[in-house]
Amino acid sequence: MLARLLTFIVAASLSLIGTAQAQGKPELQWFGQAAFKLTTAGGKVIMIDPWILGNPKTPQELKNLDALGKVDLILVTHGHGDHLGDAVELAKKNNVPVWGPAGMNQTLATLGVLPANLAPRMNKSGTIEPFPGVKITQVHAEHSSEMILKDPVTGKDVSYAAGEPVGLIIELESGLKIYHMGDTGLFGDMKFIGEYYKPDLLLIPIGGHFVLSPKDAAYATREWIKPKMALPMHYGTNPFLRGTPAEYKAALGQTATEVLDMNPGDKKTF
Repeated sequence: MLARLLTFIVAASLSLIGTAQAQGKPELQWFGQAAFKLTTAGGKVIMIDPWILGNPKTPQELKNLDALGKVDLILVTHGHGDHLGDAVELAKKNNVPVWGPAGMNQTLATLGVLPANLAPRMNKSGTIEPFPGVKITQVHAEHSSEMILKDPVTGKDVSYAAGEPVGLIIELESGLKIYHMGDTGLFGDMKFIGEYYKPDLLLIPIGGHFVLSPKDAAYATREWIKPKMALPMHYGTNPFLRGTPAEYKAALGQTATEVLDMNPGDKKTF
């Protein structure tokens, strides 16, 4: 009888632990620029635009790819070095795919930088469901996409075509919808994206010059996308990216959107 009771208690405890894990909250950690570590409620780890080792805004204690722990999926919005970043090394280290623009992944596979199974192809409006309850859709971004890779024979840097840039709609099992805009300028279909996908959290570049300025970012947030929350990103990593969160907030004015105050290295649960 005692043995049966103990067995029942252990089974019940394990069930409660499993339920708690399944009902966990998603967590987002920012590494600076457009790099994020997203942990789903089910414990899956997704790295987005993982420029970490060379990122001047990433805290020094986080510049260790092994310290990230397990990685289950990598998302890249386009081929520029501050977005592709450490994706190739992370993919090989964890034996997980990099999902990015079809043209970028085709070039990575053709050149032998990544094996084909780690460089699957998709395109805008394409949706994958890599884990139960998690959906990722590529959407338009107004930018460019090239990769600078070192030629193994000459040792010189060579520029390669890397498809077209994308933004990402990430729907989690908890119901949270995230719109990671990648690098982009203004385009009218941001209004469509806001109305159709209804993102809860907007990860929006504000640096200017290469991407949205604070004023443009504020307009897109307030007039077109209208998310519940917005996190300004992609600023301050080089002299051209002069936009600041303070300028973004000032341009945004009175709005129902909550602007998140996060510094590189910070984590937030939702």
